[in-house]
Amino acid sequence: KKLPMASGDSLNLTDNATVKGREDNLGGVGELGNLGRSNSSRNQGQNVMTTTTSKKTKGSKSFIKKNSGGWTLASLLLVNQGLATLAFFGVGVNLVLFLTRVLEQENADAANNVSKWTGTVYLFSLFGAFLSDSYWGRYLTCAVFQGIFVLGLALISITSSFFLIKPAGCGDGVTECHPTSQIGIILFYFSIYLVAFGYGGHQPTLATFGADQFDESKPKQKYAKGAFFAYFYFALNVGSIFSNTVLVYYENIGQWTLGFLVSLASAIIALVSYLFGSPGYRYVKPSGNPLPRVAQVFVAATRKWRIVPANPDELYEVEGKESAIKGSRKILHSDEFMFLDKAATITEEDLANGEPKNPWRVCTITQVEEAKCVLKMLPIWLCTIIYSVVFTQMASLFVEQGDVMYSKIGNFHLPAASMSIFDIFSVLICTGVYRQMLVPLAGKLSGNPKGLSELQRMGIGLIIGMLSMLAAGFTEVERLKRVTPGEKVSSLSIFWQIPQYVLVGASEVFMYVGQLEFFNGQAPDGIKSFGSSLCMASISLGNYVSSLLVNMVMGITAKGSKPGWIPDDLNTGHMDRFYFLIAILTALDFVVYLFCAKWYKCIILEGNENIEKDQVQNSSVETNNQVDGDEIVRRV
Repeated sequence: KKLPMASGDSLNLTDNATVKGREDNLGGVGELGNLGRSNSSRNQGQNVMTTTTSKKTKGSKSFIKKNSGGWTLASLLLVNQGLATLAFFGVGVNLVLFLTRVLEQENADAANNVSKWTGTVYLFSLFGAFLSDSYWGRYLTCAVFQGIFVLGLALISITSSFFLIKPAGCGDGVTECHPTSQIGIILFYFSIYLVAFGYGGHQPTLATFGADQFDESKPKQKYAKGAFFAYFYFALNVGSIFSNTVLVYYENIGQWTLGFLVSLASAIIALVSYLFGSPGYRYVKPSGNPLPRVAQVFVAATRKWRIVPANPDELYEVEGKESAIKGSRKILHSDEFMFLDKAATITEEDLANGEPKNPWRVCTITQVEEAKCVLKMLPIWLCTIIYSVVFTQMASLFVEQGDVMYSKIGNFHLPAASMSIFDIFSVLICTGVYRQMLVPLAGKLSGNPKGLSELQRMGIGLIIGMLSMLAAGFTEVERLKRVTPGEKVSSLSIFWQIPQYVLVGASEVFMYVGQLEFFNGQAPDGIKSFGSSLCMASISLGNYVSSLLVNMVMGITAKGSKPGWIPDDLNTGHMDRFYFLIAILTALDFVVYLFCAKWYKCIILEGNENIEKDQVQNSSVETNNQVDGDEIVRRV
């Protein structure tokens, strides 16, 4: 039935839903056009129904408990992060040497296995984020996956003690271990991947849960949320100090089971501390499965592929301050991926029964913008994967390189994996320098209280990461020059690795903290944990890409009598060329990243149109927030 529409007329679709017009409150740009006009002439025979716009009201998330949270509870989550990280790196930081010494794998195989395992850790973050956003919520997801994490650490402690470390103290680089049984190897891999499942599943959700403890509607707490991500990464590195020094030392002398047991104890304390804060946390309700919502947008847009999208002020949206997505604020229309606007364009066929009821034919603006947000973030996310290739070298090739360098201080042998302590200290120092010096300085120069934007920081992180690969390459060149024929260890001091570790640490502060803020801030309310998990998924794919590069390089360079760039005997290879290859790939990735960052347009939530203006004009809030945020360092 054709509904007659006159200029200026309005159509009452339902009591709770109207077609929503977009009023751009940022500087008065984008006046509303004439409403109620027929679009049949430009939509190839299908009339697009239009109505007057509804009044916008400020949206908000749906919280189970509002009068809670804040820095006190966020501090408890930072402690939890530090303890869980200590436990995780107690297994991960020296895993490459465990594989070569205890399981007697070759260097390239061990490096690949570590890369695959680390990649799987962060790949599981997507699964945890999905459960958190869709069904379980942040709190329950963190609790369940931390329980799995504890179970995995308990199993690896039992497996190493009863099946792998035979005789006791073996795997120290001197005493060889007995050949392991098949059941021992199966239990070992099952336990470390259980650890991967537990740690990876709760990490992005914990970051998002910590951010939930702050109310974005209050400018001071909004900036506290930004500070939280910096201190979240700070806590991660504080937790890894012990595992990268004390635990690594004991594991390096063959006390592997002791190291695993200490990791288990730390994970148990982390879980107990997390549960201790249960009464005071600020909880956010899950928003339901996002996959059908995104699929509905593409299906609805495909069904209407023949029509021209309606004007932004004529697209469909529900009334009220809540969006059609449970617990999510409304998102204002954006001009990217305009073809998806067809999903929110109402035709006569959609109104066959008097109102648009089929979500596979008509979607709200917020639902369409949620799909757009995912598409817009993907190019930025893809550009971060190469950086993760840089980052993953610390757990594999950096350790193998240090293992064939002179590492004695008097009678004390410095474990190669302990060199990552310089990365940790670099992160801690650079975090403080950035928060206390660079942010205020850049804020005064740019007028942005945040100092540098998240995208700018990520670009700086790429550049510093490239420099770290150049430093590692030049160190390897010098190491090869000082190799004595017949000797495994070069005379070059292991402390030549300090620059590459320090540069990687500095790059992490800009790249990973920037990623956490960016993806969490740009993800719609219904997929916040998914946004945080993109940072972890970047690390995951970076590990897989690193493994792929190693296989490709060895397949190309190890032909005939040539040992290849990364052979079992590194003194006969050219690992320096592999580092330089990664540096070149990072430089090319940076060029692509510049184009993607310039193209990207930020999400605009309803009710927040003018907040950014107020925040820029009131930059003194950042100074107050830094005082509150710095309290976290003392509490940790």
